[in-house]
Amino acid sequence: MSFSRNAFFSAALLCVSQIAAAVQPATIRVDYLHSGNAASESYALARVLVEPLPWSGNLQQAIDTSGLGNNKVEITDLKTGELLYSRGFSTVFGEWRSTDEAAKISRGFEESVRFPKPEHPVKVSIYKRDEHNVFGPAWSVDVDTDAQDVIRKQGPAPAKPIPIHVSGASAEKVDLLILGDGYTAAQMQKFKADATRLSQHLFEVSPFKEHAKDFNVWAMAVPTPESGVSRPSTGVHHASALGARYDIFGSERYVLTTDNRALRDIAQYAPYEFIEILVNNDTYGGGGIFGQFSTAAAKNDWANYLFVHEFGHHFAGLADEYYTSPVAYQPSTTKVEPWEPNVTALMDSANVKWKDKLTAGTPVPTDWPKEAYDQHSKEYQKIRANLRATNRPESEMNALFRDDLAYSTKLFAGTKFEHAVGAFEGANYESTGYYRPAMQCIMFNRTDQFCDVCRAAVEKVILMYSTPHATEAKK
Repeated sequence: MSFSRNAFFSAALLCVSQIAAAVQPATIRVDYLHSGNAASESYALARVLVEPLPWSGNLQQAIDTSGLGNNKVEITDLKTGELLYSRGFSTVFGEWRSTDEAAKISRGFEESVRFPKPEHPVKVSIYKRDEHNVFGPAWSVDVDTDAQDVIRKQGPAPAKPIPIHVSGASAEKVDLLILGDGYTAAQMQKFKADATRLSQHLFEVSPFKEHAKDFNVWAMAVPTPESGVSRPSTGVHHASALGARYDIFGSERYVLTTDNRALRDIAQYAPYEFIEILVNNDTYGGGGIFGQFSTAAAKNDWANYLFVHEFGHHFAGLADEYYTSPVAYQPSTTKVEPWEPNVTALMDSANVKWKDKLTAGTPVPTDWPKEAYDQHSKEYQKIRANLRATNRPESEMNALFRDDLAYSTKLFAGTKFEHAVGAFEGANYESTGYYRPAMQCIMFNRTDQFCDVCRAAVEKVILMYSTPHATEAKK
């Protein structure tokens, strides 16, 4: 038994190294501290290191042209100023900064940017959006990746990567790493089964379905002493290597890790561009930060939905289209056009951002049974809050979610614009002032499909990270 396990791990590592290596440069990671409050913020360099595996990305698509993210990193040659690499992203700090707590205290978060090792010293520049959603400089630091203080040697891997879905060389594929948290040593086979099951579901949803050959999927989990992750609001505290937990920012369903160093120090032993963390819990919950990671409760009845919905945030920068569920964020005092591709402030109804997807003859804004939906949602949210407050069995919450989806599906059925792409008011956590492309979408409620606008946004990112597979290349 021991021999076969070691043989499997050796084969897995050989597979990882062969797929990731194909004449790729080393992977550089810059860890930095990001601190502040609602009024101010600051940055400080923490460390520069060379990760154990070579760069897994496509060197031919090093420049990000998507326009996504609250932030952006640019790597430029220090001497010539040539732009070598860029990527948009968002941060946990950025989300925390919009909470009530940020108006009262300061906090610090560690963040990372990763890029292929350059030949010469570079400037690492972080940009952030201003009040008009325009990128401006936030911080920069000069980095010589050959300097003597760069960390070049890493310790042994705390867990071995498991190949789940391997389509080819990492440089030509989107590499998704599924990390497990809250799985004991005796539950490692369960983790592998969960990662396999949920990634298979991802490839049943368009446009991931059509692009399954453009992905590699890996899985890793560092065993925990106890099963499940922490839920502080219920007095449950479990130790884990990743530190994922519920109750982030006071939201009982929001699951994140705020230990970026632990996350990156584990993830660096597998090829990855995107990460989804599976928590071994049955309580409904998840989260997603664009360009950082997403999370999902693997044991919940709605795990399939959670996995795809939260990955939509992380992978393609999709905004939440719902607006009746309570969130920790404070609404902005000014309306600006969101950078997210699937919501709009509709500043110009004649030029909505998804104009090319609008269904012919559909008015903008678009009529839908909003009043009836809002009234139902008020009652539904009261029941939901009471179920959590009284710590009722998760089966009752799952049943409530099924009833809610059935209600909205029936309400929308047969309406004039049920299947249209338009501009439906109610999105981005606000009932008025923001609009979504369709009545139903994975980003709006617990349906099982993306709308046309979200599908196009996801596909755009897939094509930015992969070389189209053979059937696509022939078109």
